Amino acid sequence: MEAIYLDDSYRREFSAKVESLQGDGIVLSETAFYPQSGGQPSDLGSLSHEGITYKVVNVIVQDSKILHSVDGPGLSPGDQVLGAIEWDRRYRFMRSHTACHILSAIIFQETGARITGNQIDLARSRVDFSLEKFDKARMNDYLDRANEVIARNVPVRTCILPRSEAMAIPDLVRLAKEVPDREMIRIVEIDGIDIQACGGTHVHSTGEVGEIKMAKAENKGKSNRRVYFEILDGA
Repeated sequence: MEAIYLDDSYRREFSAKVESLQGDGIVLSETAFYPQSGGQPSDLGSLSHEGITYKVVNVIVQDSKILHSVDGPGLSPGDQVLGAIEWDRRYRFMRSHTACHILSAIIFQETGARITGNQIDLARSRVDFSLEKFDKARMNDYLDRANEVIARNVPVRTCILPRSEAMAIPDLVRLAKEVPDREMIRIVEIDGIDIQACGGTHVHSTGEVGEIKMAKAENKGKSNRRVYFEILDGA
C-alpha cells in the first residue's frame, strides 16, 4: 500500500481500490489519509463509491496496515473509491507540525533539551522538553527566534534514506524515545535550521506556518517542561 502523504502532503484527492476489510477498518491500495501517529491526529474526510459518500472518521496503523474507519457499511473489496481529505484541518496540522520542529530545534540548539512528548491540535499544540530549569523570559526569546525563521520563508524538504545513512546524521533524533527499527527512514529538513526523522505532514516553506504565539508554559515533573503554542492565521 502506498502512503501518498509521505511524498505529497498537499494531495487532497486520490483514487484507490478497497483491498480488504479488517474489523471496522478499510485497507486501500493507496491513501493520502494520514493515520494518527507521532502526536499528530489522523486526517478526516470521505470515501465515495458509485454516488455514495462515506465519512472517514478515524485512520490508524495496525499490523503495518493503514485502516480507515467510515461512518457506515457498504464498501467491499474490489470497490474503486475516490478519497478526499478535509483540507483545512490537514493544512493546519501541517503548519503546526512544522512550527513544532522549528521551536524544538531552537530550544535544542540553546539547551540540548530533547523532546519527551508532543501533541498537535487545531486550537493549540504542545511540546514537552527534558529541561532542568524553566525560564519564561528565555522561552519567549526562543519563540521570537522561531518567528524570525518563519519570516525568512526557509524551504522545508523531505526525503527517505537507508537507515544506516540516516542515523549517521548528527543530532538526527531529538526524541527521548528511539526511532522505529525500519530499513528506510523519512527525513524532514528545514534548510539550515533542523533535520529530523519524522513521518508527519509538513508545509513546503516556513512562511506558510504563520506566527507562533506561546499560550502557556508549565512544569510537568522533574526535568520535564511543557510549552503550549498557537499558530496565528494571516501572519
